[in-house]
Amino acid sequence: MQRREQVDARAAALLTLMCAVWAAGQVATKIGLAGISPNWQAGLRSAGSALLVIAWARYRGAPLFRRDGTAPAGVLCGALFSLEFALLFVGLEYTTAARGVIFLYTAPFFVAIGAHLLIPGDRLTRPKVAGLSCAFCGVLLAVWSGLALPSREEMLGDLLCFLAAAAWASTTICVKTTKLATTSPEKTLLYQLGVAAIALPVLGMLFGERGVFDPTAPVIAAFLFQMIFVTFATFLAWFWLISIYPATRLSAFTFLTPVIGVILGHIMLGEQVTVLMGLSLALIAAGIFLVNRPAAA
Repeated sequence: MQRREQVDARAAALLTLMCAVWAAGQVATKIGLAGISPNWQAGLRSAGSALLVIAWARYRGAPLFRRDGTAPAGVLCGALFSLEFALLFVGLEYTTAARGVIFLYTAPFFVAIGAHLLIPGDRLTRPKVAGLSCAFCGVLLAVWSGLALPSREEMLGDLLCFLAAAAWASTTICVKTTKLATTSPEKTLLYQLGVAAIALPVLGMLFGERGVFDPTAPVIAAFLFQMIFVTFATFLAWFWLISIYPATRLSAFTFLTPVIGVILGHIMLGEQVTVLMGLSLALIAAGIFLVNRPAAA
């Protein structure tokens, strides 16, 4: 598979679409928590998505179970993936979606640091640091008006979402620096979904979660949206992109997710969008440009 140093127009369009799905996924997670406890929700959606990955791989003729030495790295990535969603889903029970978004989308900073230390050719430069900082300021600006001083409960949720960001970044770096970099995106994703499908419900039982306790129509619809579009389709696309493009350049695009979330709130829920939103988008666009700008010859 050909590696590329710059994110081209096709990849940029796909990343933007993925960010829109992830933004809607944050809302779906909150809706799902009204009827399915956090670790059970994350685990069950992983199990369903794993079946979709297997069906997709069989349709494409992609081998999933052939021995290729990727199992140790796959299990490690699966553990990190499980940790990310255990922390995130529990964190969203304690803090608001707006606060959780800020801390979750510190992940590109962790990716940039990890890539600088561990991935040749993806080192931090001044434009990358400036771009990441600029984009994160855009995220802060987008959600700032809805924030208030946090309670102790919200601070706990904030911390869990921050740790989830570190786990997300660790998964990305693990894929780029192990044998998973040379295997198919379907197999990379299946490792993670398989581990999560087992580990997260076990965690739910250990913490005394109720599991599926109120499966209303909105809860089921939110769960299916997460399973089909978030955990299967966009995650498969994410790992395909990781196998081709530099991790830091890809991660910069994820700053679009919370801003798109605010825009969706305006379209779907009638929430107010201010002039600050335009400035926020401008900052994020400038940050993505700086991170992805070709190095000077």
